[in-house]
Amino acid sequence: MKHDFDQHVERRATDSIKWSMHGEDVLPMWVADMDFVAPESVLRMLRERVDEGVFGYGRAMPELIEVICERLKRLYAWEVTPGEIVFFPGLVSSINVACRATGRRGDGVLMQPPVYFPFLTAATNQGRRQHFAPLTLAPSGRVIRYEIDYDAFEAAISPRTCLFLLSNPHNPTGQLYKRDDLERMADICLRHDLVICSDEIHCELLLDDRLHQPIATLSPEIAERCITLMAPSKTFNLAGLRCGFAIIQNPELRARMETGAAGIVPGGGNVMGYAAALA
Repeated sequence: MKHDFDQHVERRATDSIKWSMHGEDVLPMWVADMDFVAPESVLRMLRERVDEGVFGYGRAMPELIEVICERLKRLYAWEVTPGEIVFFPGLVSSINVACRATGRRGDGVLMQPPVYFPFLTAATNQGRRQHFAPLTLAPSGRVIRYEIDYDAFEAAISPRTCLFLLSNPHNPTGQLYKRDDLERMADICLRHDLVICSDEIHCELLLDDRLHQPIATLSPEIAERCITLMAPSKTFNLAGLRCGFAIIQNPELRARMETGAAGIVPGGGNVMGYAAALA
């Protein structure tokens, strides 16, 4: 089904955080919240869920988990089992739990600025220190590009660095890392025994027929230390419905994430978010 991306939706003077943060003379491009209506298949599923008339506590339905596993296999040749998927309300809560579940207070979290600002606060919220390996600006004509300085990347790691927060595709630079980039970063993380928490929620917003590769798919050895975060929120503009998930194939690491979330992060998503995600 084709989608009408020319349909205007007036969101000023509504409950939109995006459009109420600044004055009317500002175009609010500070947040990944698109001004398109949701796909009709999503709207239809939500209407059916509303018509049921009951909104009690819910869990991700087996059909949704099956669809996620099938999609990961089809898009990335990635074999994921239902038990390796943990649902979260979204990316920000997930990276906070990852910081909480990895290391101890005072340990370091490696990140690559300029980066999505909740990465910065996730570390400090959980009593961790920010360890920066800045990306290097490398413009090519009128194209703004960033590259990884691998020497700086490794130099930023201290004996107390325990976690690497990766953004791939990178937010906000748009950098889609190639396999060689991912392998070099993963190799450094292996040598320094870092857990990798990879934000991949923009993985289906690609240009020029390029392909995304989850870092966890490089090898079973890398997968053992990966927390991969995905969601339909960016691709289908469903962020307000609060439904994301983590793929964690290491049982011990998965248990630490579940313990870190217990009693603080609501279990999984919500009934409307699950319905929209399935659609």
